Amino acid sequence: MATNGSPSPVRLDRRTLLRGAGALGLLGLTACGTPGGGGTGDRTIAHKFGTTAVSGTPTRIVTVGLTDQDYAVALGTVPVGIREWFGTQPGALWPWARERAGNAQPAVLPVEALNFEQIAALRPDLVLGPSGGLTSDDYRTLSGIAPTIAQPGEFADYGAPWQKIAEMTGAALGVPDRAAQLVRDVDTRFATTRDANPSFRGRTGLLVSVLADGSYYAYAEGPAPRFLVDLGFTLPPATEQIFTGPERAPRQLSREQLGLLEADVLLVGLYGDRAAAQIAGDPVMRGLRVAREGRMVLMPETSTVNGTLSFGSVLSLPVALDEVPPRIAAALDGNPATAVAPAR
Repeated sequence: MATNGSPSPVRLDRRTLLRGAGALGLLGLTACGTPGGGGTGDRTIAHKFGTTAVSGTPTRIVTVGLTDQDYAVALGTVPVGIREWFGTQPGALWPWARERAGNAQPAVLPVEALNFEQIAALRPDLVLGPSGGLTSDDYRTLSGIAPTIAQPGEFADYGAPWQKIAEMTGAALGVPDRAAQLVRDVDTRFATTRDANPSFRGRTGLLVSVLADGSYYAYAEGPAPRFLVDLGFTLPPATEQIFTGPERAPRQLSREQLGLLEADVLLVGLYGDRAAAQIAGDPVMRGLRVAREGRMVLMPETSTVNGTLSFGSVLSLPVALDEVPPRIAAALDGNPATAVAPAR
């Protein structure tokens, strides 16, 4: 996140917002449709800027979205270049993808701006960006290098849900059936976890980011909020009312609004070295029931738990389903003695 540990105000830019929420996947999924034909013959994939024809089996893929690498790796192709989102992981692959990538060493592309010369030098035969927010100019330039799949048009930029990203990636790589199976596998994992944790059903849960300057941002959309919903949680009714507009954008909370963080469980993303100290030294926050009763799950920025929820991908979600529910269960009991240490 764009913080530097300084007490001066920190501007929360688009990339920071995305990291706090995970990519801004929309809470209510609509019918996605079929992006293209099956198999490795000719197929056409629809996206925000039209359609792109792909044939054969692409082998030199460059990913330019935030999390597209996970889907390509899950479907058996390690990209030759990956646009890194955050975490400074080797090859821009977090552990859940790295273990499947073998000894591959993808080139790392900067997230701040596309380096078209670097991309062209990688000689890609396909550029993937379903999880991103390409502009029309970006798309035109990339299409001059290789067939390019942009983000779907029916969702906000950076807002495609993981099911849609898997579907588009499977079509582009010519393995739609494998992609559909990945989606079914993750959905089954969610169902199993819900069945194993009936106490989650109907409880309230919320995601908040705390920055090094002591500011708080609450989220209604994105993989982490959707993760809670998929486990049976709902937003606190009072907090639900502050999110407006079709994207239900993240909201910064004033000191007077911190009571909106009261929930049965609160996932807290800690961004910057001083974020945890800000919570510990905040008398308003310490006075909330959610803090007094140990109902917070603390997630430092580069922890595996925060990474899995931020990515919210077909590879990271199974890890999240192993790591996060036990922490949530410990927080839900309202006993501060059972509160777990910040995630690593």
